[in-house]
Amino acid sequence: MRKLLLTGAAIAALTIPAHAGDLAFVLGNSNYDRIGAVKGADGVAGAQSNLQAAGFAVLSAKDADAGDIRTKFRDFVDEAAQADTVAVTLSGRFVHTRAETYFLPVDVRDQSLPEAVSEALPLSAVLSVLAAHPGHAVLVLGADKAAEDPSGLTRPGIGTLDIPQGVSVLRGTPQQVVALMKSDFAQPGQALAAAASSAGLSQSGYLPDDLSLVSSDAMVQKPAKPAPAPAADPSAAYWDLARTQDTVDAYQLYLNRYPDGPHADDARTRITALKAQPAQQASAAEEALGLTRDQRREVQQYLTILDYDPKGVDGVFGPGSRAAIARWQRANGFEDTSYLTRDQLTRLSAQGEKRSAELDAQAKARQAEIDKQDRSYWEQTGKAGDEPGLRAYLKKYPDGLFADLAQERLDKIEAERRADAQSADRADWDAARRADTISAYRDYLSSRDKPAFRAEAEARIAALRDASQDSAADAQAKANEDALGLPGVAKSLVEQRLQQMGLKPGKVDGVFTPETRRAIRRYQKAGGLTPTGYLDQATVAQLLSGAIGFR
Repeated sequence: MRKLLLTGAAIAALTIPAHAGDLAFVLGNSNYDRIGAVKGADGVAGAQSNLQAAGFAVLSAKDADAGDIRTKFRDFVDEAAQADTVAVTLSGRFVHTRAETYFLPVDVRDQSLPEAVSEALPLSAVLSVLAAHPGHAVLVLGADKAAEDPSGLTRPGIGTLDIPQGVSVLRGTPQQVVALMKSDFAQPGQALAAAASSAGLSQSGYLPDDLSLVSSDAMVQKPAKPAPAPAADPSAAYWDLARTQDTVDAYQLYLNRYPDGPHADDARTRITALKAQPAQQASAAEEALGLTRDQRREVQQYLTILDYDPKGVDGVFGPGSRAAIARWQRANGFEDTSYLTRDQLTRLSAQGEKRSAELDAQAKARQAEIDKQDRSYWEQTGKAGDEPGLRAYLKKYPDGLFADLAQERLDKIEAERRADAQSADRADWDAARRADTISAYRDYLSSRDKPAFRAEAEARIAALRDASQDSAADAQAKANEDALGLPGVAKSLVEQRLQQMGLKPGKVDGVFTPETRRAIRRYQKAGGLTPTGYLDQATVAQLLSGAIGFR
């Protein structure tokens, strides 16, 4: 059975034997255990009769957990290697990062990145399977319209997909996907684009108007007649087409059909030559610009703040940077060579500077609001100078505008209390402070009925508990900062920018002190970033974008 006509009438005219069969992979997840149900998503598992009637072998599951998805996907990969047309339908709840989109199993505990990476199905893996069937591959996605969550590393829904050449992608709600599958989209000759439009689905990737899931001649019954004599070379029609078009796609089509054909080596050689020509020219044009490492680092900073993750801001254009440049080029109507021209650099710089200004303005507005709330809370709590009020302020604003003043006043209260306390009480308190452990402070509190330093001990116990909970996150944040490998001059630039914004990072010397960490946290909080106090790629990109300047 021949399906998904690749090049319209030109390919339809070729008399080519059909491949082993056609395969559909269908998952519909509705009843999620912990993150909320998705209405109608499981309907796709019961709407597959049209695919089966069209001759597809169907692997499907309803409300699949992580184990079910792994098993089904493993079977799908094995069977797809022998299939002609491959269609995948996923309906339920998705989350995405800048680089990946995940389809969630019903037993997922939450929508965090660690849970997605360990339990969910990455769409890049699905697209890798589909990429092996160019012109014969369809991905249909039914996503619940969940509200955006500004926190965390993942976002609900489907992100930007890196769609391989020759793969058709349809997106909509679970209800729209069910409507498509119940329609006549699998009827011979039915245009896939028209069926998708009728069901209200958006379309991307490879989807010409005459593309159909099942070709119009797939089920035509012809009278029996004597079998013709075998052709001397059954691949000749595809090879002639490839030579006539002389494109990468045409030669790849020949290889897909006849990987061991008589002209396979010639096809591979020609593909290599065709791919090298524009790449070599684009590479030479970028090399002629003579970009310095600082200018390359600025390009990476701009790509980062424009949400094209280059996988590092180090001034070296590796695979991550090349992929980010290509994505930016596609989004801006350029050929995605992954090498920049001067005109492209000018546009990228303008976009980056504009976005940097927008982020600065947003950060200043957020910081102003944070400072307003900070001052208001100080007026209600710490300004009076009493110990409960001061401790309440420090608990809510440990890096606040009045944090130093609050701590200074608490130190004075403790000093006065020490002067009034009995010598035995002072000695026990000093011993607890030297040990500085939760158990030591608890021992102090239980040593007498009315310990003079009860408030200090209870506050220190709470602080140590918080520090213990945050230690793993701090260690990871520190490791991320170390991995950046920032030189001292870059750290000094960071401190200088923080100082210009009035965040008081301490001495500008490239050495990060507790004051610097506090300033970084305040900047990250105002900038909508995770306030760890350590630098990461996004923080550096926002802080330093435009600091070097491209000429």
